[in-house]
Amino acid sequence: MKAIQGMFPPIVTAFKANGDIDDKLVAAEMDFALRAGVQGLSVAGSTGEGPTLCDEELRDMVQLARERAGDERPVICGVMRGCTRDAVRAGKVARDAGADALMITPTAYNVLVPDEQGMFDFYSTLSRELETPIIIYNVIPQNTITPRLFHRLLNETEHVMGIKQSVGGVPALYAMKMEVGDQGRLYAATDDMLATCYTLGACGAISAVVAAFPAECVEMWTAFNAGDLARAYAIQDRLYKPWQCIAGNQFPIRLKYALKLLGRDTGYCRSPITHLSDEEKRQIERAFENWD
Repeated sequence: MKAIQGMFPPIVTAFKANGDIDDKLVAAEMDFALRAGVQGLSVAGSTGEGPTLCDEELRDMVQLARERAGDERPVICGVMRGCTRDAVRAGKVARDAGADALMITPTAYNVLVPDEQGMFDFYSTLSRELETPIIIYNVIPQNTITPRLFHRLLNETEHVMGIKQSVGGVPALYAMKMEVGDQGRLYAATDDMLATCYTLGACGAISAVVAAFPAECVEMWTAFNAGDLARAYAIQDRLYKPWQCIAGNQFPIRLKYALKLLGRDTGYCRSPITHLSDEEKRQIERAFENWD
């Protein structure tokens, strides 16, 4: 298994005005991140509007990432589906297209949220059927994976190997660490506190801020691993305020507007994420007035 640690930007999915994926713009974002020195690529996550992508589009995104990353750098593909059977089918498509690992969310629709045993069945079935490294994407507020369940999955399945801890922020990541120790891999997703997450045991980040600022995040990671905590935290501090203006509802369109201000064309969002108010634009613009 390829080492999945370090910086993995969740690549923005650039869409054309008609809703089709714009391969050229997506490839440009991948190349931008790779030139910055990231350890691999992640596609079809929340930042990439993964829930809107059909199985065939997952295949296409993985193949494009595989082409850009080459054989050495890992490719992670998000799988966001509403039932076990659909998640298995999507996971097989992504695996067969060349994904080295699958980042799989719990089911999200609120009246269909299962209990803890149901989620154990979900991930254990995926492990058995896909036979591919699985990173749990713990991002669904109404269906969180508890530290106890993560610990059980690490011990009772073959392929669940890590968790991207998004919901609950830094305290939730620390709770995972205290439960599982060094047994499973923890991936940071608290965008404005990545260095803090590394201090608490995260083995890297699969985090939107890495897609927005790959060079800065690679430098932060490098400084942390070199023991230069002052430099790592200085970069975290520098990114804090700009990130506050990007984060929020309709996150993909906010991020794409910020990237536009940075001179990067990432196309449209897929409907219905189509409108960003003038006031929200002004807030983002003010945050990047002195950015270089």
